[in-house]
Amino acid sequence: MRAITAVPGKPEQLQVGDFPDPTPAEGSVLVRGRLLGICGTDVDIVENGYGWLPPGGDRLVIGHESLGEVLEAPADSGLRPGDLVAGIVRHPDPVPCAPCAHGDWDFCANGEYTERGIKARNGFGAEIWRTEPEFAIRLDPALGDCGVLMEPASILAKAWEQIERIGARFPWEPSAVLVTGAGPIGLCAALMGAQRGLDVHVLDRNGGGPKVELLRDLGATFHTGDVRDIGLTPDIVVETTGHGPLVTELGEVVARNAIVCLTGIASAADTTTLNTNAINKLMVLDNTVVFGSVNAARRHYEQAAASLAQADHSWLERMITRRVAMAEYPTAVHKGPDDIKVVVDLRQ
Repeated sequence: MRAITAVPGKPEQLQVGDFPDPTPAEGSVLVRGRLLGICGTDVDIVENGYGWLPPGGDRLVIGHESLGEVLEAPADSGLRPGDLVAGIVRHPDPVPCAPCAHGDWDFCANGEYTERGIKARNGFGAEIWRTEPEFAIRLDPALGDCGVLMEPASILAKAWEQIERIGARFPWEPSAVLVTGAGPIGLCAALMGAQRGLDVHVLDRNGGGPKVELLRDLGATFHTGDVRDIGLTPDIVVETTGHGPLVTELGEVVARNAIVCLTGIASAADTTTLNTNAINKLMVLDNTVVFGSVNAARRHYEQAAASLAQADHSWLERMITRRVAMAEYPTAVHKGPDDIKVVVDLRQ
């Protein structure tokens, strides 16, 4: 088969070429790859050395945002040939720790989890791939190619689940949510906020591109500039940029009893000076909760599948701003100025 492979931290070794077919030991469900989403994690793997090779391997099949069509599956798996599926990225550690043993591998306590296309397990950037039934999510066939948005949507499904669990600490009736960052993660956060009937606001440093119209059609309000100048006191913030100074400024604008969910990570080289005493005072006196959220468990993929199925599919289609063939991956790994989600057609 043909696959997209990399050696973490060696961009000159990123290539598209022949690679051994996956064996049944890698999973009883055989899938024909359809589309592969590209995200910032892929850039971090290729250029900055984030990521781990599979044990005994010298290359990593890259890609964790998957969409494929089932070719073969066990009779008792609930899957049939022709089903549209997305693969779950994280797999539990072999010990396993308590969270992994209960299916919450996104909360793995010992760090021994593996991740498709990222950590010690080949990804989905191939013409065919295998997985076990419990790591395949069947999608509404009406989603079509929009199913490639499943993985980023699962990240936000988890974030919203955690926000709502924390919100249950007292009688809470949030009305306004601010999403910082209007990339694919930010747009999924805004979509799910709108589906919850909230007044959705999105702040992004770039005021142009297709995202502005997408947010307008979603019924959201788009902002640029300083978060302290937009005249909003949100009950909920979903922060997707990882920009430290912005995270600090959020503490100055949120409502009392607010919940701030952090989903982005900035470069470790970026530094900022913080008045930690002032931040501590704001959080204590206003009952503010700030928490981080990463990855997703199976139930979050199922929640994401339901959210995407309920969304306007023509709206979702507009999030996919560019399609490239497998051979173009090395040049497509970096987004253009108007790109939202770039996907690789694994059939080309």
